[in-house]
Amino acid sequence: MQRGDVIQLGGLPCRVADLFQLPQGAKQLLFESGELLTMHARTRLVAARMLRRR
Repeated sequence: MQRGDVIQLGGLPCRVADLFQLPQGAKQLLFESGELLTMHARTRLVAARMLRRR
């Protein structure tokens, strides 16, 4: 994950505004909407990054 990535949660696109490293390998994502998602080391997430053509 990196800033600017868009992930779908519950079918809704959410753009990552910032991310934070937490203890024990957890990460917290802050979305542009103000919502937070905390992923623990064992959280399973399927993601694909679309390449931008220049």
